[in-house]
Amino acid sequence: MTYQSYDIHRSRQFLKRVINAPATRSIALLALCAAYIQGPLTKILDFPGALAEMDHFGLHPASFFAVAVIVFELSASAMVVTGFLRWLGALALGGFTIAATLIALRFWEMAPGMERAMATNAFFEHLGLAGAFVIVAAIDLTKGASK
Repeated sequence: MTYQSYDIHRSRQFLKRVINAPATRSIALLALCAAYIQGPLTKILDFPGALAEMDHFGLHPASFFAVAVIVFELSASAMVVTGFLRWLGALALGGFTIAATLIALRFWEMAPGMERAMATNAFFEHLGLAGAFVIVAAIDLTKGASK
């Protein structure tokens, strides 16, 4: 074994320990769910704004949808972060993300320009986020919540 390959092996072992550490997993899951925790908290603190958001996207009755989104996002996030039926919470947030993205980021209906470019980027970023939730569900289903 050369010095370089030994060094790479040591680095990989170190990274493996860091990435597999429970604290790293918890922080990563919390980061993955951050928008689904921050969003409902913002809606709770500014409920009239939450109602306006529901109206803007044509979701009626606005109060029902605002409360449903708040409860859903906080509950599904708690499932992902705590490991209680993590796979179900992750798949629910992934599906919710795709549905919300199709409602809120209809870039194909926008005129060319900066706003369309930003909506296009956000659309595909949200698809990536939904994909990450599918990966979390797959890991949970195959290895269990403790892995």
